Amino acid sequence: MNRMLVLGTEIDRISFSEAIELALNSTAHRRGDYLVTPNTEIVLRADRSPELREAIRGAALSLPDSIGVEIACRILGTPIAERIPGIDFASALFGRMAERRQSVFLLGAEEGVAARAAAALLARFPGIGIAGTENGYFDRSIEEDIVGRINSASPDLLLVCLGSPKQELWMHRNAPRLRVGLMAGLGGALDVFSGDVPRAPESWRKIGFEWLYRLLREPKRAKRAVKLPLIVFAAIRKRIKGEREIWQRES
Repeated sequence: MNRMLVLGTEIDRISFSEAIELALNSTAHRRGDYLVTPNTEIVLRADRSPELREAIRGAALSLPDSIGVEIACRILGTPIAERIPGIDFASALFGRMAERRQSVFLLGAEEGVAARAAAALLARFPGIGIAGTENGYFDRSIEEDIVGRINSASPDLLLVCLGSPKQELWMHRNAPRLRVGLMAGLGGALDVFSGDVPRAPESWRKIGFEWLYRLLREPKRAKRAVKLPLIVFAAIRKRIKGEREIWQRES
């Protein structure tokens, strides 16, 4: 697996199936691994945040989540193997985990959302275990209690859906003391799995227009949607200056 730099953020050049196998391996070995799913917003934020870049650098897997990242990689001369949307990745991983009778702990979103997501996952993936749920609105002062609850449950997978950069920083900070198989930072995934937020039709997702579907349904997301041209322009500027990104390392 090759890891490359995209505007300073480390991204893995990996196929969907390879990523699933590596994630399953992590759930079994319990090394404190975590995965991140950099999208356009995260890459642009990391460009200004050394702390976030370091958290992403520490991830066992860094999956290219959005069409903006895919386009930027092409411009920079380092194309990704394929785009790996976090929701699709998690769904495929749950399917494999259900076959193995593995468990997941759901952390994040508003009160009640994780519980609804848990019920939906149990119905969709018979065989998967729900080790526990916890909303994402907690103070740093009770973080020890949250970590203790998770460790007591000892899940094979911990879904951390706190939004970026909070989820990446949280996983990086707590990885050494969490007894879990794998952590995955997946933003608003629980809202989707619970059914509270509908996904775009598959035809929109295939061409990378899920962001546009969300924008049409939620015009308040306009400030976030503008990030797509920003990452494209940033990649073009870097390419014009001759600062092409290079393969960073084997991971």
